[in-house]
Amino acid sequence: MIHALTAESARAAEERTISENGVTLAELMDRAGTALAREVERRAPYGSVAVVSGRGNNGGDGWVAAGRLAAAGREVRVFTPLPPDGLAGIAGDAARSAVEAGVGIVVVGDERFEPDALAGTAAVVDALFGIGFSGEVRPPHDSWIDAINRSEAIVVSADVPSGIDASTGAVGEHAVRADVTVTFTAPKVGAIVYPGAKYAGELMVADIGIPWEFCGETGDPEVWDAEDYSSLLPRPEPDVHKNTRGRVLVVAGSGAYPGAAALTAMGAQRMGAGYVVAAVPESIAPLLQSRLASTIVMGLPENPSRTFASRVIDSVLDLAREFDACVIGPGMTVAHGAIHVTRALVDGLRVPLVIDADGLNALVETAEAIADRTAPTVITPHPGELARLLDVSTATVQADRLFYGRALSGPHLACVLKGAHTIVSGHGRQVVTLAGNPGLATAGTGDVLAGMTGALLAQGLAPLEAGALAAYLHARAGDHASAELTMLSVTAEDIPMFLPAAIRELDDTI
Repeated sequence: MIHALTAESARAAEERTISENGVTLAELMDRAGTALAREVERRAPYGSVAVVSGRGNNGGDGWVAAGRLAAAGREVRVFTPLPPDGLAGIAGDAARSAVEAGVGIVVVGDERFEPDALAGTAAVVDALFGIGFSGEVRPPHDSWIDAINRSEAIVVSADVPSGIDASTGAVGEHAVRADVTVTFTAPKVGAIVYPGAKYAGELMVADIGIPWEFCGETGDPEVWDAEDYSSLLPRPEPDVHKNTRGRVLVVAGSGAYPGAAALTAMGAQRMGAGYVVAAVPESIAPLLQSRLASTIVMGLPENPSRTFASRVIDSVLDLAREFDACVIGPGMTVAHGAIHVTRALVDGLRVPLVIDADGLNALVETAEAIADRTAPTVITPHPGELARLLDVSTATVQADRLFYGRALSGPHLACVLKGAHTIVSGHGRQVVTLAGNPGLATAGTGDVLAGMTGALLAQGLAPLEAGALAAYLHARAGDHASAELTMLSVTAEDIPMFLPAAIRELDDTI
């Protein structure tokens, strides 16, 4: 596991390395620029290179890269706001060394770039702004970024694409769209959290000599590797039986959305639960029985709307005592009876609980009931559902997914904020899921995730770990499904079918 770094934590790691390990800032810059040059050579081995350099140390990284490329025989021009003699400190030293290596210079000053200023180059190195950038890109630099994006060259960004807030992922009107971002030491938060991640392209982490143990503190966003996920994967003992592999109760579905209950049960079964019962409105029970041969289906009293009637509350509370975890909400609708059932179960159930979809919508006016639970609980909202629970706009949630992702989390409560690069928050920690693809953006995939999470809770995982492992395996199943079927053709039913491939990957890491 590594921490994704904010601007503050990246600077702290750099300063600690300099003070404790006897490394100079100039040496770190040299390594960073060399890594940039190496990536340019790999991505664009032929043709001219343009480096768009800023005034600070990020610009210095670009100057080092330019010098390395020129020394290797490449035609390189640096577009700079100041001539080398006007640049201070180690960035100025790097610029003067680059000139000695044969780098060409275009001093732009405070002028605007022509739209085609970078046309014809094979690669552009974006070293304009560093990790300290925030807010909006002001003129004339907006034109510099626009010229980079119009260049049709391979764009390699240094550390984080210019125009992205490295600490939050916030993006203004102008930001570099990189083909690859060479990030130093560890990923920056802004390059892995959307919307910033959309601009980063492929993320390459370059080791420049800052020890990983200097990077980040408890509470900083975490990026897990396969071994981290594999260590959590339930592995049945030889003498296990169905009642010791996790018993999951799914309370879901309605006449309008019978498939939601089926998908949730399928997710729980494929994630290893030994015994799954789907409690559904009675009119859809025959449909589920025909689709789910190994799931026990119980039809419960319903209203004329074919949604749960309030009188099922006591029977479900009694039934739930026999289970290791419960999943509530998928496809239930927010009909009057369904809302009463959800609120009563959230308040009364003492077993681990996953609340998804309409289960969350039913709690919009009583969101404190989620935080008040003392039994392990995981909520799995998409941004709109979380926005309703927190009484903010969806756009507000999406603008700072890390902040709002932890707003409803705690020692016993994890929040799985779904979407591109799902964020799992709980117990003072946050895990960013880097797997997944747009093929998962289709109706019903969230129901599968809810069932998977319930199965992991039932098998003894804590809320954060259950949510993080489920989100990762769900995303990797989507990757496998998209590779086989194309992103355009993936449906929710495919995710349980490709889940074994994702699990096998983790088994193979042992």
